[in-house]
Amino acid sequence: MGGQACVFYGAAQFSKDVDFLVLADMSNFAGLHAALGELEAVPIAVPRFDTKVLDRGHAVHFRCQAIGVKGLRIDVMTRLRDLPSFSLLWDRRTTIHLEGGEEIQMLSIPDLVNAKKTQREKDWPMISALVEGHYQAMESLPTLERIQFWLRETRISERLVALASRFPAETQELLENRPLLALAGSGLLGAAQTRNGRVSPCGEKRAHANGLSHHRGCRKMGNANPQARCLRSGF
Repeated sequence: MGGQACVFYGAAQFSKDVDFLVLADMSNFAGLHAALGELEAVPIAVPRFDTKVLDRGHAVHFRCQAIGVKGLRIDVMTRLRDLPSFSLLWDRRTTIHLEGGEEIQMLSIPDLVNAKKTQREKDWPMISALVEGHYQAMESLPTLERIQFWLRETRISERLVALASRFPAETQELLENRPLLALAGSGLLGAAQTRNGRVSPCGEKRAHANGLSHHRGCRKMGNANPQARCLRSGF
């Protein structure tokens, strides 16, 4: 999850740390501690490694000292705020198969998008890139779940207008959740709601002032990899 997952999906984001979401299980913690030991990872800052702390949604931070990974920070979590349980996230995860038979388990793109919705401005271009990459990879295989995801999360104004035109029934069903779609569906999504072709935060605020709800957006989009696909979850 986090910035490294964005790299795998093609929404490049250079990150100096690796975020792990792990199952809160004592045997699993034993394996985690063994792995941290191999990395010579030492706790940094606060909070301390405590199951109660992790259960409240806090991250525990480590700094690696082993050769080859010296200085790398590792953040460990067992819960993500505003996201469902670990078991559900695991069921709809994406599995990336590497040469040599190794596998990497990552949050699905929709879950990663929700996890990246923070107060940090730098995360919003990543959201735009993730959604656009998913659309380019899956546009020929639309399902109701995918269509709803694209309509809810697309930040590119041109794409939003095209989606509203292509899927009018689904657009109507989502107006209550994202009323900006009304402008997209009518072809009236213009400069007041966009910036450099992207749906901007202030644009959706203006739409809210006209009776439409505010939904956060981003200013620009990174380069998405259209080949990024959900290999296990099928989303």
